[in-house]
Parts: sequence; C-alpha cells; structure tokens
Amino acid sequence: MSVLRNAAALIGAIFVVQGAAGRATSVPAAASFRVSIHVDAGQSLGPLRPVWRFFGADEPNYAYLPDGERLIRELGALKPGDVYFRAHNLLTTGDGTPGLKWGSTNAYREDPSGKPIYDWTIIDRIFDTYLKHGVRPYVEIGFMPKALSTKPEPYQFTWTPTAKYNEIFLGWTQPPTDYRKWGDLVHAWAAHAVARYGASEVNRWYWETWNEPNIGYWSGTPEEFQKLHDVATDAVRRALPTARVGGPDVAGDGGAFARAFFEHALRGANHATGGQGTPLDFVSFHAKGKPTSVDGHVRMGIAAQLSTIDTGFGLIASYPELKQTPIVIGESDPDGCAACQGPQLGYRNSTVYASYTADAIARTLDLADRRGVNLEGALTWAFEFEGAPLFAGFRALATGSLDLPVLNVFRMLSLMDAERIAVQSDGAVPLDMIVKDGVRDRADVSALASRGARRVTVLAWHYHDDDVAGPSAEVGLDIGGLPENLSSCRVRRLAVDSNHGNAFTAWQRMGSPAQPSAAELDALRRAAAAMSVDAGQTAAVSGSRTRIPLVLPRHAVSLVTVEW
Repeated sequence: MSVLRNAAALIGAIFVVQGAAGRATSVPAAASFRVSIHVDAGQSLGPLRPVWRFFGADEPNYAYLPDGERLIRELGALKPGDVYFRAHNLLTTGDGTPGLKWGSTNAYREDPSGKPIYDWTIIDRIFDTYLKHGVRPYVEIGFMPKALSTKPEPYQFTWTPTAKYNEIFLGWTQPPTDYRKWGDLVHAWAAHAVARYGASEVNRWYWETWNEPNIGYWSGTPEEFQKLHDVATDAVRRALPTARVGGPDVAGDGGAFARAFFEHALRGANHATGGQGTPLDFVSFHAKGKPTSVDGHVRMGIAAQLSTIDTGFGLIASYPELKQTPIVIGESDPDGCAACQGPQLGYRNSTVYASYTADAIARTLDLADRRGVNLEGALTWAFEFEGAPLFAGFRALATGSLDLPVLNVFRMLSLMDAERIAVQSDGAVPLDMIVKDGVRDRADVSALASRGARRVTVLAWHYHDDDVAGPSAEVGLDIGGLPENLSSCRVRRLAVDSNHGNAFTAWQRMGSPAQPSAAELDALRRAAAAMSVDAGQTAAVSGSRTRIPLVLPRHAVSLVTVEW
C-alpha cells in the first residue's frame, strides 16, 4: 500500500490539476437568461429505465481496500441489488497488488507438469465485497493468465502519465495456448460462483468475454476472438445453463469487427459446440467523448460520445434478431482513459463532469427511443484510485473518502421514479444538433422528469461544452397534469453547483491543502453531502399545475421533487 501511495504521490506531484486555482474565465459572465421548462405529469413516455446504475474500473483490487469498499457501499445504496460493477483483470496473473490500470487475482497457474491450479481467493474477496453492499458483478472474463498466454513475456506493465497505450498491451492480451484449458478455467470459475453464491444469485449477473477486442486489448485475430468468446460462453452455460451471457464490449460502435461478431453469433458455426450460433442475452459496445484544451480551458466533446452511441444503436437495430435484445453500453464516458491526466481532462473534479453526465444520460435515453432499441444500461467507467493525492485529476467518483460532484448526480437519478413523463424546454439544444456538433453555441438547459404515485421528480441541468464562466439560467419550471382539485404541493430541491454537493470548491476555498486535517476532512465531507437547497416549502397549485422558479448556474444540476 505504501508503494502505491508513493507512486500516486509522484504522479500527483508532476500533474497540475486544471482549474485548481479556479475555473478559467476567458468568457466573462453575462446577465442571466430566461428558460421555460414545461413538465406534463399527465403524459407518460413509458418506463424510465435506471440505465445509470452500472459502473466499472480497470483496477479490481481497489474494491476491497478501505476507500474502495466505502465507495462500493455508496454505489450499492443507490439501488440495492440492482447496481452492477464491471472490472478488468479478473483473471490476470499477479499477487493482487493494485496499480494504475492494473490489477490481478492469480486465479490460474500450472504445476510443473502443466496441470491447472485454480485459486479463487482474490476473486471471492472482490465479489464478496460487491455483494455485501448490494452490488452485483458484471463479469468480464479476462485477461489471459500468464501460464496460458501464447507470448507470456513481458507480462506486467507500470502505468505513468507519460505511458502510451501501445506500451501496455503485453502478454495478458494474447490468445491462449490451449482453448480447452481456457474453457476449463472459465467453467471452473462459473461453477465455483454457483456453489458459493447460488444459482439464483449468479443468474442475475452479466457474463461477457474480454474488453475492447477490436483494439490492442486483444492481440489475436477477430476469428480467434470469436473462438475465445464461444468457448467461454459455452463454459459458463455448462456450469449454469440459464446464465446471462453476451458481448462483445467493443471499443466504439465496433464497425466491421462488431458486424463480423454478430454474423458469427447469429449464423456462424460455434467453435465450442459445433452448432449454429452463440447465445446473446445482451449486446454491448463502448462510447467515449473527446475533450480538448482550448485557449486555456477545457472544451468537452459530448458529440463524440453521443454520435458513437447513435451509430452503435443503429448497427444493432440493423439486425432484426437483435433489435429488442438488451443493450449495455459497457463504458460510456466523457473521455477514454480514467487513469490519464492532462489539461484537457481538468473537468473531472468539477460540476462540468456532473452536468455532462446528467445531459448525456438523458440524451442516450432519447437516442434509444428514437432507434427503437432496448437500452438496459450505460456504464460509467469511473471508481476511485486508492492512495492517490486528493483531486489528482483522474476520472473518478470519489477522491480519498470524499465524494465528487458527479456522484451526487447518480444520487439524484436514484431518487427518480419508474415512469418517464414529457418535458419541453425552450432552452434545450435539439438532439440532432448535440449529436452532430455538441453544445458549443448556446447552453443546453433541459430536464428529465418522472412520476410516482403522489409525486413528480424533475432532474434539470445547465450544460455547455466549454468550462468557462457564463450566465445563469433563470428557469420557470411549469409542472402540469397534477391531480384535479389539488390546491398546494410540497417542493424539495437538491442541487450540485459551486456551493452545493461540491467538495472540490470547498477544498479550493480552504487553499487546496494537500493533506487536510481531520477537521478539514470533516468539513469537506459535509460540503460533498450538502445538496439540499430547500428542505421543504409549499407551492400553490391552480388548474392542475404549479410553477416553480429555479436558478441554474452554468454546469449546475438540480433535482426538484413535488409531492402531495
């Protein structure tokens, strides 16, 4: 652990967090502007699927370390038993010591005669931690154990801020020396999971093979990946015939690689069984944004993420057999490398990340509706980096024991109800424009709304791609379709902005201490949790509607709950 802390301290020392001295102000704040948002509680748009409840990380071993387990507990509390976590390196060889973009479990090795030795100790510790706190595994079957790798040396890498991706794709990315041993390993793992946790529990997991096999994570051919996938899927199903299996979790929409995979899975000869096709209970791909540094500030690239999602949905929908198959976007993020640092990534500690996330999730739901596909999840590839300096600039949900503003957006989403209702905003940027060009001209001010038996919840955001100061939005939130003869309602509001739900700005106001005192840490935790703007007030209802004034600073997110 001390080695990890020393390495993280070195990394933190050579990186200057963008915005640590305050947000760039190359664009002066102007007068506020007015926006009208109308919510119709009487117009149902169908289920509001909780697609946000999926998370993941490169580093599986962080989950059972102190700060990691604390964060797993926080994630599980969002929707107990229905939150999923995907991790790389669950079969990677090593002693379990974590590192940036690295982890290991030593699940497989061989004796001198080549006989397999299975050891589930570390995997059990990871999954036990998840399940203890209401989180379930989204099982990524990978990477290749050293004893099975066709090119085992070199095997392990050390990630630094100056490392290049092509330098890390070593022995763990290789095909197996023996596909039978590969299948036996996966079967033994799945059978062990069933014996330890029970078939009814494991039936609720997701099982998929590898990560982004269309880029450097897989050093074999596409055909060799299809065989790897077939053998692993068959092995899981032999241990549990009703297990939920899928893939291929490609980078981006997958293009020709994904098409070849789907053709094989739907109509090809199965490498494990000899029959036709491979079961796909869900399909998966990845989508990333593309932030840049422009004139001293961060400019987000939400268009890159959403256009990839739209293309991925279109590709899947082009197969009639897959159009209603559940889709999990296995990584869906503003950029492509959680453990990277740099000036273009300075959005991560701030409300830019929070407002981007609210906007991106809502727009992803809109794209799924427009394409007519069955979106089940959009997985946020962000967790925490145990022992790293506070606010070190990694893409994370928490830093040390401090929650970042983006985690509070997931808390807001967890408070929404199961039925989506109609929203119209004259401050919204049209969906097609965001997919094509992002949010580069006027800001996007809009909302996602839901209804329950006796309440309406409205998640509103004020987002812009540029991390610069800008005018606030004075929102007139009009909620119609309320019960007839209702004369008043109770209103509660939560906010994430510079003064609410924000440990980062509180830390800046302290002078950005590298090692806060115990009292300062307590104050920062309180700042992270302080989302409440109105503990509860009464609003008049007339003609089945109420109007609530709302001020949204740039990059703010607010959750308004109306109850009666």
